[in-house]
Amino acid sequence: MDQATHAVNTFTNYRKLISLADHDWRIAESGKIAGLNVEVNGDNRLSDQFGRSFHHFCTTSYLGLDHHPALLEGAMTALREIGTLRIASSRNRCKLAALDHYETELSDLFGASCLSTLSCTAASAGILPLLASGVFTQGRSPLMAFDRLAHYSMNHLKSACADETRVVTCPHNDMDFLEDLCKQHTSVAYIADGAYSMGGVADMDSLVYLKERYGLFLYLDDSHALSAVGTFGAGLVRPRIPVFDDRCLIVASLAKSFGASGGLVMLGSERQKKLIQRYGGPNNWSQSLNSAAIGAGRASIQLHRTAEFGALQEKLQANIQLFDSLVRTGQHGSDMAIRLIRCGDASLANSIAIELANLGFFTSAVFFPVVAQRQAALRMTLRADMEPALIRQFCGHVTDLLHTRNIVD
Repeated sequence: MDQATHAVNTFTNYRKLISLADHDWRIAESGKIAGLNVEVNGDNRLSDQFGRSFHHFCTTSYLGLDHHPALLEGAMTALREIGTLRIASSRNRCKLAALDHYETELSDLFGASCLSTLSCTAASAGILPLLASGVFTQGRSPLMAFDRLAHYSMNHLKSACADETRVVTCPHNDMDFLEDLCKQHTSVAYIADGAYSMGGVADMDSLVYLKERYGLFLYLDDSHALSAVGTFGAGLVRPRIPVFDDRCLIVASLAKSFGASGGLVMLGSERQKKLIQRYGGPNNWSQSLNSAAIGAGRASIQLHRTAEFGALQEKLQANIQLFDSLVRTGQHGSDMAIRLIRCGDASLANSIAIELANLGFFTSAVFFPVVAQRQAALRMTLRADMEPALIRQFCGHVTDLLHTRNIVD
C-alpha cells in the first residue's frame, strides 16, 4: 500500500490506550499489586520489597514444575557440561548441539516437527508475517482472520500481516462468521488461542471441521494447556489434530506448565521449519535458548513420561474442582486452571486484589487493555502443588470480600 494513503491507527492506538489505562495501573502500583520485586521462600510462596509474604494465586506454572528438583538439577547440569551459557551467533548459522537434541526430543514427545524459540511472542513475531505472505499456503496469501480475543502476542502482529495481505478480526469463537469467510475466500488462516488467558477455550470441533471442509489454516497458541492437560502433556490442540499436516501451526510456552523456559512451535513439515529458521526474524537472531533452559527442558521431557507427571495433572484437576465447589465463576467446570470474577469497574478489581495481597494471597486485577473496557476482573489460577486447606482458606477470603461488595459472577 502506498505509504501516503495508509490509514494510521487501523490496528493500534497506543496514545489512546495509555490515556485510558494508565490511571488503573497507577492505582495497582500504589496498592502494591503491581511492580513487585519478590524472593522465593518456598513452594509457591513469595515475599516482596514491602516485607509481605504471600501465596501466589496468579501463577501460570499450573503443575508447580518451576521449582521441581529434577528441572533445577537439569538446568545446572547442562550449564556445567556444556560449559557456556550460549553460543553468541545467529542460530541459523551456528547453534549448540544440545539445542538440536532438545528439539528432537520435543518432536518425539509431541509427535510433530518442533522448533524452540525464546518465547511465544518471538515465535509469532517471526511466523505470522511469513504466514500472511503466502509461503506456507502454496504462494497464495491467505485472509488473516484473528479471533477478537487472540492473545496480545499474536494480535499486535496485525499491522505487520496487513503489509502482506488482508487482515480481519472475528467475533470470539464465532464459527459461522469464520465459515462464511472460508466460503468467500480461497485461502483463510485463523489465528487464535487453544486455551485463553482470560478463560475459555477454542471450539476445536468446529475448527477441525472447517480445516477438513475448506482447508482452513490454523495458527493456535496453546500455552495455557500444554503440559497441564493431555496425555504426556500434549495440551488441548495437538490431540485434536491426529494427522499433523502443513495446514496447522501450534505455538506454546515452555515457561508455564512445562516448567522450563522459552517457546515452542509445532510444525507440519520440515519446509516450514527451514523457512522459519532462515526468515523468521526474532527466531534466528543472536539469542536462542541458553544451556540452562535446554537442560531444564530436557529434564521436563523425561518427567512428562513418568507416573509422577500424570499424578500432578490429576492433582491439578482435583484442586480446580475443589475451587469450583467453593467459588462460582464463569469458568465453572472447565479443566483449565484459570478463574475470573467479573467486577466491571477496574477500581473494584484493584481493591479486592489489594485486600487479598494484604491477607497473604497474591492475585491479579485485570483491566483494559488486558480485557475490554468495563470488563475488569479478579484473575486467579490454581496449581497442582496447592494443598486443599490453602485453597479453602483462600476461597473463604474471596467469598467474604465478594459478599461485602455484593458481587455475584
